Amino acid sequence: MTLKIYNSLSGEKEIFTPIHDNNVGMYVCGPTVYSNVHLGNVRTFMSFDFIYRSLAHLGYKVRYVRNITDAGHLTDDGDVDNDRFVKQSRLEKLEPMEIVQKYTVDFHKVLEVFNLLPPTIEPTATGHILEQIELAQKLIEKGFAYESNGSVYFDVLEYNKRGLNYGELSRRNIEELFANTRDLDGQNEKKNPQDFALWKAASPAHIMRWNSPWGEGFPGWHLECTAMSTKYLGEKFDIHGGGMDLKFPHHECEVAQGKACNGTEPVNYWMHANMLTMNGQRMSKSTGNYILPMELVSGKNDFFEKAFHPTIVRFNFMQAHYRSVLDISNEAMVASEKGFQRLMEALKVPSNNDFPTTEVSSFDVKAWKEKCYAALTDDFNSPILIAHLFEAVNFIFKLKDGKETITENDLQELKTLMNDFVFDVLGLQNIEENNNEKLDQTLQVLIDLRNQARKSKNFDLSDQIRDRLLAEGIELKDGREGTTYSIS
Repeated sequence: MTLKIYNSLSGEKEIFTPIHDNNVGMYVCGPTVYSNVHLGNVRTFMSFDFIYRSLAHLGYKVRYVRNITDAGHLTDDGDVDNDRFVKQSRLEKLEPMEIVQKYTVDFHKVLEVFNLLPPTIEPTATGHILEQIELAQKLIEKGFAYESNGSVYFDVLEYNKRGLNYGELSRRNIEELFANTRDLDGQNEKKNPQDFALWKAASPAHIMRWNSPWGEGFPGWHLECTAMSTKYLGEKFDIHGGGMDLKFPHHECEVAQGKACNGTEPVNYWMHANMLTMNGQRMSKSTGNYILPMELVSGKNDFFEKAFHPTIVRFNFMQAHYRSVLDISNEAMVASEKGFQRLMEALKVPSNNDFPTTEVSSFDVKAWKEKCYAALTDDFNSPILIAHLFEAVNFIFKLKDGKETITENDLQELKTLMNDFVFDVLGLQNIEENNNEKLDQTLQVLIDLRNQARKSKNFDLSDQIRDRLLAEGIELKDGREGTTYSIS
């Protein structure tokens, strides 16, 4: 089937035509590693993990590049003290690269918990300083950038004077952008308020700094993605993705840098994942309506009645289209858990072979397969795909009850397709009973019984519990914090 992708640049669904047959170059803006990855980030990266899996399932060979921003992320261009890495390093009393390492490790651990596949290439900003300096020099040579007090800025007005359109991706008018720009301290070194930093001169107190033709400094945020995407995917590539919040200014700046530097549209298809809300409100630390990914998984939070397995969270996220706002709540998560359990139960039925096959199928597997692929190729419509999967789920349970029939060939194809869509494409995992968790729960019951016996001065029973467990290789250890155990 023909794959269609919604292109943020055109505002329409377009037939996907890769630059090179059967090969896809995809770049996704990765995390800025100065703090723990938040749940909204996970939703964005999970959306592109689903897109990555879908492209691979459809037969494309995908080079998936997702960067790590580990330097140069300023909250504005006017104050180098707003470097988030420097601010966090002062707060935690750590070196900036210790901050980078700490939160890069956290990022990878969290994404692994939610079963996200790693990208094929994961470059860092600090690993591509030379490439960023070269790009800045090229933009200066072409007249699209200028040096000022050791910093280098992209000249937005000059870009538009040459018939190019800064604001085309986010559909913003440059005159309105200039009219609505407020003056910020330290911006008087710019020609125009909307000019953005390619390179910033480092103040004496700034820790992260590199030598450049303009003196010691560090890269602006927007330049790194142009440098890394062109290095690994070429001056023009297929797909660029990220969160909706990056459309302006970050992606707008990338479009301008790419066109100014190389004279061509840098990306054919711009894709943006929408935001995540909780209980109908925007997630924000300042309002308290905020939860970290592992707090949702562990149950250590005030918003959800219990812990939810990562694959339940993933299933919940997949029930919304990547371009739609997704709202999570306790009720929605409980409903997702029930739906997931029903899906897993249905997947077990064909494997059990506890019903006879017949010469005629009462379920049109071919037509169902076409509907599934129609959803997948319609801008990666995961909720519609899941709806079709549950059509098959309902049929499977009726089949088990003897109310439907299926041929052997259809059964095998249905089983293969269900497993492909559920595990390979949606990236869900079967939740197996955790024997270690059950053992821990069982031993805790025995420890509680022993503690009750000791409290009642029934020392014979408490010693018997301890000795019987020891005979099985489980040693109880009494301490100030309570009773623990070790297994030999």
